[in-house]
Amino acid sequence: MEFREQQAIYLQIAEYVCEQILLKQWPLNAKVLSIRDLAVMMEVNPNTVQRAYDFLQQREIIVNKRGVGYFVEESAIDKVIALRKEQFIEQELPVFFRNVYLLKMPLDEIQKRYNQFIDDNFKEK
Repeated sequence: MEFREQQAIYLQIAEYVCEQILLKQWPLNAKVLSIRDLAVMMEVNPNTVQRAYDFLQQREIIVNKRGVGYFVEESAIDKVIALRKEQFIEQELPVFFRNVYLLKMPLDEIQKRYNQFIDDNFKEK
């Protein structure tokens, strides 16, 4: 995995786990990769993965079943969406709004481009 400089690695690993849940690669109630296995896969220290799992456990996205491993929570998808929305609103949206303002982009143009993006990428063909 290529890590970005401006964000802690454990948060990027947490994002990866969340993405796997949203993509249904890691189904609800399913066992997730062990700390050691994910650390090997990501080529990071197991302590970094432990920190990511602790972060996700605090947000009730995964749960630790002592002696068995970590599992995806039943309500993980809703919790992931809420977390990602919060992060988007706090971190990315202000940058987007600043650029819209500085570039004097009309909102109708943004809406048109957004609709085209959805048509091109998410509508069944």
